[in-house]
This record gives sequence, C-alpha cells and structure tokens, in this order.
Amino acid sequence: MKSLEQLKKKKLFLFDIDGTLAVGDTLYEGSAELLAYIDSIGGKSYFITNNSTRSGADYVEKFRSAFGLETTQDQFITSGYMTLRFLKSHYGNKKIFVLGTASFVAELRRSGLDITETAEDGIDCVVAAYDSELTYGKLIQVSKVLLTADVPFYGTNPDLRCPIDFGFIPDCGAICNLITATTGKVPVYLGKPSREVVELCLDASGFSREETLVVGDRLYTDIACGINGGVDTCVLFTGEARPEDMKDTEYPATYQFQDVKELVLHTRGQ
Repeated sequence: MKSLEQLKKKKLFLFDIDGTLAVGDTLYEGSAELLAYIDSIGGKSYFITNNSTRSGADYVEKFRSAFGLETTQDQFITSGYMTLRFLKSHYGNKKIFVLGTASFVAELRRSGLDITETAEDGIDCVVAAYDSELTYGKLIQVSKVLLTADVPFYGTNPDLRCPIDFGFIPDCGAICNLITATTGKVPVYLGKPSREVVELCLDASGFSREETLVVGDRLYTDIACGINGGVDTCVLFTGEARPEDMKDTEYPATYQFQDVKELVLHTRGQ
C-alpha cells in the first residue's frame, strides 16, 4: 500500500456506487461526509457505475430523493452511457439488437440509434445489458441472432453479481455467461474496466492522473479500471471483494480499507 500521505493529495475521485458508497436506497455512513470534503478542497467526484438500468438523470433524482445529495448529470459515467457512445461512433446508421430493460432500450432509441429486440434480418451487432426484466423469450431471441448471424457481440459490463440489500443478484456478466454457454459467442465489454472511463473523467475535470483515485468494491471491474487508466485505486470491503482476495489477485489495489468511514479518515489525514 502506498504512503497515506499521497492519499491526502487526491482531488479527483471516481466512485463506484453499489457496494461502495451505498446499497440500494441506503447510503453508507461516511459517504456524504467524504463527498462534502472533496467539494470543500476544490476537488471533483464522478460516479462510475456499471449499472446500465439508470440514466444520469435517473441517478441525479435517486441521489436527491434517497440520499439527500445534490449532483449533476455530468457526474455520472454509466456503462449505459459508455455503450451509447460506442454504438453511436461505430453503429450509428446500423441495426442493433439489444437485450436490456425497457428504459435502456428507450434511451438508445432516443439517441437516434436503430434498435430492435427481435431476431430479424439485417442486424449488425448484439448488445446485452443488465436486465432486471429478463425473460426466457428474450434469451431465445438473442440466441437466435447470435447462432444465425455472424455479428459482433457486446456486453455493457462484466460484473457477475449486483449488490442488493440481502446480498447479490445476477448482473450483466452472469447473463452474458449464460448466452455464451448457449451460443459459444463471447462478448466484448464496454463499461468498466475500460480505461476510457478514466480518460473521460480526466478530460472533463482537468485533474492529473497523480491527483486521481478510483474507489470501488470489485477488483475485476473497479480496481482493474483504475489500473487500466494508470491511476491509483482503493478497494473497500463493503461489497464483493474481501481482504483475503488481495493475496493472489491480478488487480492489486493501491489502498485498501474496511469501509468508506475509514477512507474518510485517511483522506482527511486524521
């Protein structure tokens, strides 16, 4: 673990949300204090989440209504947003099959993309997202496309488990593994751990890599994202990762703390 003195110099914080700052509608103790401290030192907080079911506007409302925190849309970099950017750049005028929630599909359509949820002719790529409305019918449709057309397969994020109040539920990575087991097709993931997530926040904020810290609870997405982006990382043991996971991981965090309360203390130098 790096010197804690270096931690006090951080100004740009890229936070995972679920399992790191909060779970469900419950904000972890210390989260509001840390966000307020970052504002007080002229820093900037971004929320880099692999949850594609909510838009930036949805998160602004959730932070206000559930957590009592004021935020702006530009602070939220979701896997849905990263996927939208990618699709507009590479498939702007092409037909895209999407497996996802109705709100995610609607967001893609509002951006002008040609989206279908039915196996049909002329599909140019397949995208799978975390889908809390998943049905067997949807799985049949996506399997039909991937087994009858030679098209690229993308996933919004590789997370296997999504934190919830009683533990975890299947996330996009688990859904994609089911599709891969059926079709033999392996997706390319577009959200964390892509280094582009870090690059977007650096470009928007103007802070340096040395001033930046990625904070999360999952090694293979959150911490890997920071490593890929060339910035320091901090794992909190309030979600998926456990202290024993740090012994042999290929994604070693720069810092590790039990929870956000402990991170607050060391960030403030107390």
